[in-house]
Amino acid sequence: MKSPMTRLRRICFSVNVVACLAVALSSGDVALAQTKRPGAQPLAVIELGKLPQAPLYWHLDTYPTRAAAEAAKDAHGTVVEVFDRIWLLTLAGAEWRPAGGDHIATIGPLPLGASDANMTATYLQAATSPGFQTDVHQFSGAEALYLLSGAVCVETPQGKRVSHAGGEPLLIAGGQPMQLTSIGTETRRSIVLVLHDSAQPWKVPASGWTPKGLCAGS
Repeated sequence: MKSPMTRLRRICFSVNVVACLAVALSSGDVALAQTKRPGAQPLAVIELGKLPQAPLYWHLDTYPTRAAAEAAKDAHGTVVEVFDRIWLLTLAGAEWRPAGGDHIATIGPLPLGASDANMTATYLQAATSPGFQTDVHQFSGAEALYLLSGAVCVETPQGKRVSHAGGEPLLIAGGQPMQLTSIGTETRRSIVLVLHDSAQPWKVPASGWTPKGLCAGS
């Protein structure tokens, strides 16, 4: 009698990947179904138009329901569901607060250069195990990284910086190469904002710089 995995492999030769994952889930083969590329995954892409020239901050608030979060959202906000919570993510001045909800963090001022370009906020999530390391990359705009758990070390040409959940968030100006490493003993869970010119992709190739391995052993 053929094993369930043997039958699953034969099915996978004749159907597409989505159908194969569905069969894997129904057969209880969780390891196969959960196989996916680790690292940052998209949450939302929001075109914001021209932003105020005053210092800009990233506000993170949570709500009990999506309807409540949507009701509190303004033109520079977006609602996402990630890590078992409903978040309202907003770009505004330092003292701005939405109606209701639980205020989690205010991050900034964001390291933005003077520009009158139309801007886009690209939001991402990441859940990576200790030891995970990204490729060398750079963003076309400012990055802000908020940690819910774990810790991360980022190396740039200027050196290394370490951030822990509950500590200072990472703020990195656009246009510089970097490499991130998940450190410590916990899974690193984070929400990431890249605020960039709408005419540019959020992530662009980085070349001409090699990390020195400063985050090894952090």
